[in-house]
Amino acid sequence: MTTMTRPGLPQPTGDVWIHVEDDGSVPTVRRRATELATIAGFDENRVAQVGIAATELASNIVKHAGEGSVVLRRIQAETTTGVELITIDSGPGRRNIHAMVADGTTTSGTLGIGLGAVKRMAGALHLHSVPGHGTVVSAALWPSLEQPAALPVSGLVRPLRGQEVSGDAIAHRAFEGGHLIMAADGLGHGPLAAVASTRAVEVFQESAGVAPGALITRMHGALSGTRGAAVAVVRLDEDTRTVVHAGVGNIAGRLLGEHRSRGMASQPGIVGHNLPRVRETSFDASDTRAVVLHSDGLTEKWELSSLPGVIRQGPAVLAAALMREAGVRRDDASVVVLRVPA
Repeated sequence: MTTMTRPGLPQPTGDVWIHVEDDGSVPTVRRRATELATIAGFDENRVAQVGIAATELASNIVKHAGEGSVVLRRIQAETTTGVELITIDSGPGRRNIHAMVADGTTTSGTLGIGLGAVKRMAGALHLHSVPGHGTVVSAALWPSLEQPAALPVSGLVRPLRGQEVSGDAIAHRAFEGGHLIMAADGLGHGPLAAVASTRAVEVFQESAGVAPGALITRMHGALSGTRGAAVAVVRLDEDTRTVVHAGVGNIAGRLLGEHRSRGMASQPGIVGHNLPRVRETSFDASDTRAVVLHSDGLTEKWELSSLPGVIRQGPAVLAAALMREAGVRRDDASVVVLRVPA
């Protein structure tokens, strides 16, 4: 099966992670955010707004959680490039965080503009907070206040601490009537692992095919001169609400609904070195709200019950919450989330 496709996530391994632990970390977040906005072609006023939003969000971590992480990256919607800011903390959390978005609500110790002003500058602000677990906030800013149509997919890639690059990678393609997502985990860590996972992404993006098993088989030949990788690919057919999954190696997959979670099992093997006959498995996704793939940098021992309401948030918030809850292993980590339309 072939069809016209178009790329989604433009540079899935380009996440910039900044650890925030005190007020001295905030200027770094602001500087890196404004650099990304400048590279994306924002005008001077819009670059300044990105800096203000980044300062407010990073300062909120210091004030309310003590420490946490800010993720900065460029995002793409058709031909428009934007900047996304994601904050993740494991602080006390709040039961009524959405009240902080109301006009006039500020956070002491920051610029005092409040999350309501950040939302106006961003156009869209998504957040999730659970007492005892922490808070996740995502804001996407574009060159103007006019918001392009949001992609139903997002994800995060985090390198092993001390490494400059991650051996994990994620990718997405949209095609007429559906979406494809993939996750790849190059064996080991660092640049050589990244060569394998990046090559898998290149094959995924360059191919016109949408059959998950055939895509992995094609990757196998392309990765033969690399360390190899664990890879999983999922196709969502929106008209039939069907998910087709194929995976080789330690990439976990789940179908998430409001009331139940179903696993999608991968086969043993290494793409590029030891490939079994790749099997595809089809699932009825009529009661599914999101599809998740993640590397073994995230433990599989996570449950949505500990994150009430997160399934109703945007895919970036869901990905960030899962990274916080399950990304506890000392390893590269990646997660990609595809929302299933109602």
